[in-house]
Amino acid sequence: MSKIIFMGTPDFSTKVLEMLIAEHEVIAVVTQPDRPVGRKRVMTPPPVKKVAVEHNIPVYQPEKIKGSEELQTLLNMDSDLIVTAAFGQILPEQLLNTPKLGAINVHASLLPKYRGGAPIHQAIIDGEKETGITIMYMVKKLDAGNIISQRAIDIEQDDNVGSMHDKLSFLGADLLKETLPSILNGTNDSVEQDDSQASFASNISREDEKIDWNCSAQEIHNHIRGLSPWPVAYTIMDDKNLKIYGAHIVSGKKGEPGTIVDTTKKAIIVATASEECIALTDIQLAGKKRMQVANYLSGVQESLVGKKLV
Repeated sequence: MSKIIFMGTPDFSTKVLEMLIAEHEVIAVVTQPDRPVGRKRVMTPPPVKKVAVEHNIPVYQPEKIKGSEELQTLLNMDSDLIVTAAFGQILPEQLLNTPKLGAINVHASLLPKYRGGAPIHQAIIDGEKETGITIMYMVKKLDAGNIISQRAIDIEQDDNVGSMHDKLSFLGADLLKETLPSILNGTNDSVEQDDSQASFASNISREDEKIDWNCSAQEIHNHIRGLSPWPVAYTIMDDKNLKIYGAHIVSGKKGEPGTIVDTTKKAIIVATASEECIALTDIQLAGKKRMQVANYLSGVQESLVGKKLV
């Protein structure tokens, strides 16, 4: 049985790891260090670590793998293959070249589109109609190795990062399960990527999260669902941040972009740069818990119509 080192961090990676544990010999798991989570800053292990511990697999958590003690340990493991899925660190070339069969990555886009750390977010933000999974060989250049297999999946109008993340997590595990035999026995026909077609999905910055109301309703809708439920799009109302988890496009009164033009029992209607408006339905005010807009409006005494979101 082939000896595999797995490297991954978030929930997306767990389905791939669980499949590998069921089908192959995973000799080590490498993931990010435990991080403080929530208001109480409770130290929390990455989802991948939890799975590894449940199966008594050794776990390594270097802050930076390059130059770490853990790197030398991994180099000495006599592994056959490294499999990564949303690990979150660049691997040293020395490590990529050590396993007998090299290193492969389960990437959540149809490469060469959306190389980088936020491919699911960016595909939705850009209004793509489909995305998918790519199984590829890893090289020094980010997400640029030969493609072994790919599978596409539709992005529906009501999908957000959360729903696509879950769909792609299962798709990634299934595609890798189908693809691994050809990797392990060397029969796959990998193909080079066309670098001229490459696009990039850099990690989302705080500036990327802010809504620009001077965009069209469709662009704003894509922005909101492309960041929901994490890291979450926001706007500013009454000089305070307002996070927006859920919204949809509606016809409505014309107004200056960002102006609240109407409210219903369940939504706040905001004008955009196009003929259509955005109906906010799921929000979080600064210092408050996330709530449905219907609940928020039931406690608001003043009219919101005419307020400007910036």
